[in-house]
Amino acid sequence: MEHQEGVKSVKAMLHQNQKDKREVVANIDHLKRLCIDHYFQDEIAEAMSTCLDLVHSDDLLDATLSFRLVREAGYDVSADEVLRKFAHVNGDYSLDHSKDTKGLLSLQDISNLNMGEESLYKAKEFSRKHLTSSIEHLEPNLGRYVRQSLDHPYHVSLMQYKARHHLSFMQSLSSTNTGMQELAVAEFQLNKLLNQREMQEIKRWWMGLGLAQEIPATRDQLLKWYMFPLTIVEGQAFSRYRIETTKIISLVSIVDDIFDVVATQEELSRFTEAIKMWDLAAADSLPSYMRSRYSALYTITNGIAYLVEREHGLYPMDQLKKAWATLFDAFLVESKWLSANQVPSLDDYLSNGVITTGAPLALLHLFFMAGHDPSTAGPGNLMAGHIPTIISCPSKILRLWDDMSSVKHASKEGLDGSYKNLYLKENPVATRRGTCLG
Repeated sequence: MEHQEGVKSVKAMLHQNQKDKREVVANIDHLKRLCIDHYFQDEIAEAMSTCLDLVHSDDLLDATLSFRLVREAGYDVSADEVLRKFAHVNGDYSLDHSKDTKGLLSLQDISNLNMGEESLYKAKEFSRKHLTSSIEHLEPNLGRYVRQSLDHPYHVSLMQYKARHHLSFMQSLSSTNTGMQELAVAEFQLNKLLNQREMQEIKRWWMGLGLAQEIPATRDQLLKWYMFPLTIVEGQAFSRYRIETTKIISLVSIVDDIFDVVATQEELSRFTEAIKMWDLAAADSLPSYMRSRYSALYTITNGIAYLVEREHGLYPMDQLKKAWATLFDAFLVESKWLSANQVPSLDDYLSNGVITTGAPLALLHLFFMAGHDPSTAGPGNLMAGHIPTIISCPSKILRLWDDMSSVKHASKEGLDGSYKNLYLKENPVATRRGTCLG
């Protein structure tokens, strides 16, 4: 009840403070940064007209903050047109704005929404330079906020974690709305309890399977696997989806380890063929550790298919089976490259590597659980080159990000290649300084 009263109180405050356009925009910004904006979608939609007015302001903070909010909402507004008034004819920003700390912070924020606009490339450079040089001269709380904003920029960081820093900064200001802060604290507590319950359920499921104990060489990283759905799927209504997606990710990781460091090539071929048959009886001839994993992924996947049918009237079993088969085929390709000491081409490695992230498989399950059939955006299978863009793009980012950080994972024994190493092999004149892969 206290939480509901908090939502009502903030709604009332938003409706009362509609005359001051700057305050309207600032309140919407606070709601989004505190990750409580989902309670106020109608109020935020109504505020877009105010943002569209202020985007033409001569004040750097008003214009850039309003621009950020309308671009986040999907409005087609040109950054070059909005920012032209703050720059010289050559596009360089005027030093008149070099002391406007809040304006520079907002300019830095929108630079991360760049869609190829020259003004935003220059905005990042200009704002970072002057914010960095100003930190030691700022009031301590503001200085810490600026440092944290530069180290963990808005839009390229996890909002749930950024929210705590923003709340701390708000609490250091005497003029900010306490009702909004109290609601944010209550939201943090609710989410904390929910996440703990989810993690406990996942841990009980995992321990019951005993998969990690059966093969010590495989990973046992439940919290890490849970972090992916936790950060992708927010909100109390999607608790079940986070739990089931974590199970899928954990099974993908275990299968990956089997292909990398456990099984023989002949066992891997039999494992892959059994998955394509999608019949528990097909696993009878497999080693016991493979049978237990086969049973686990078979049971979980069928359970998700029934959940989707119950909640949305879809029965995606065919698509999910094909996705598992595609993943196993991709793992098998990697395994054959390694066993034959074969170096794939850069394109072959990346197209196969997108699938072996497991992201297309996990996202397919997640989309179906949410009631969406991603196969309507393209062919229904997940073969490389036929993955819907909404799935292929984050999967490619994950592949490259994982490769960039793989050198840090010293405990992993299996070597499945690196895009960076292959790139440098095909481009021997490239150097760390000369590429974005260093």
